[in-house]
Amino acid sequence: MTPIKLIILDRDGVINEDSDAFIKSPDEWLPLAGSLDAIARLNQGGYRVVVATNQSGVGRGLFDLECLNRIHRKMYKMVQEAGGTIEAVFFCPDVDETHPYRKPNPGMLVEIGKRLKCDLQGVPVVGDSVRDIRAARAANAWPLLVRTGKGSKTLTREREVCANVPVFDDLSAVADFLIARDS
Repeated sequence: MTPIKLIILDRDGVINEDSDAFIKSPDEWLPLAGSLDAIARLNQGGYRVVVATNQSGVGRGLFDLECLNRIHRKMYKMVQEAGGTIEAVFFCPDVDETHPYRKPNPGMLVEIGKRLKCDLQGVPVVGDSVRDIRAARAANAWPLLVRTGKGSKTLTREREVCANVPVFDDLSAVADFLIARDS
């Protein structure tokens, strides 16, 4: 497998505002301050940006795949307007916790590695929940936690799981760190 500079981002709580009631429409999808610019800066730093997101709202019947596609088109467009690119969005619509692609299971991340012909060892996976950390570890990737979304609660409630996981205020701080580390 060819080494590439790849970063995998969770969506809700990392790129956009999260909601316990789910993001069910393009109107509800609101980017977090600085997240779109952070993606553009990561791209400029040579990173390929891919999103890996559980979307059980589809499986729960709260919205359909067409709506999810409209949400993602809005995200792609806004990232592009900020000067960045998201290469792909991988998602799992299943509600079943045992589905191999549903985080915390590593299937979605492993599939990203296969599709991009990339070993995930050391690839940063940015999330705001224990699910993201566990999926990254299970895929042999490098989990990073942001305080946005559910991140602050995750850090408080799951200290043991978060041990040895670098913590950042937001995606912008992750971008700053990775770009400085690489230069």
